[in-house]
Parts: sequence; C-alpha cells; structure tokens
Amino acid sequence: QVQLVESGGGLVQPGGSLRLSCTASGIRFGTFNMGWYRQATEQQRELVASITIGSSTAYSDSVKGRFTISRDNARNTVFLQMNSLKPEDTAVYYCKAGSPLPRIVAEPRGSWGQGTQVTVSS
Repeated sequence: QVQLVESGGGLVQPGGSLRLSCTASGIRFGTFNMGWYRQATEQQRELVASITIGSSTAYSDSVKGRFTISRDNARNTVFLQMNSLKPEDTAVYYCKAGSPLPRIVAEPRGSWGQGTQVTVSS
C-alpha cells in the first residue's frame, strides 16, 4: 500500500514562508498525479494545489499566486512552497496520490498520511 509522509510544517508569522515535503513509498510515484490538501479545525479537507504526471499544476483561488507545487520523481517527493502566508492558511496539510483529486474530501478514507501542521500567527 502507498505510504505518505508529510513534513516541513511549523509556526510562522504572517507574510512568512514555508516549504512542505511529502515522500511517497509503495507506489510508482511517477505514474500518479499528486495533490496537497489542507484541513483547518472543524473544517472540511480541501484541495489547494495539484500536479499531474506531466507536471501541469493547478491551485485553488485562495492560494493562487502564493503557493507553488512541484515534484521530484527521482526522490518520490512532492513539495509545496508557501509564500506570503496568512492566518487563514493555518491548517493541517496532507498530500494525496491519485486521480481524480476531488476539491473537497468530507470523509477521508484510504491512504492518507498523518499530515503536517502549519500555523500562521503573530
């Protein structure tokens, strides 16, 4: 089964930057689309960025222009560079492999990692 391990979260001040990493195992990484989701307390898990096998990218309106998703297939890793962070970006961030990648995941099931906490606060 696929195993996903997220890292790189932490506490940052508004306007700061952070880079998240997700390393996958148990899959042929280069054959999967990848996405980054986030889930704030008492909120639904939402897709914020995705990258296809061919490295096409897409972003939610809330993060467009501030976040950049990328992948390194040789290292089975997907990254999320987060700049100009806002308090509303505070959430647990998760990565996911697969197709399709729904915009909202109301009830997470299957192969998800433990996530990494991002807190934006002064």
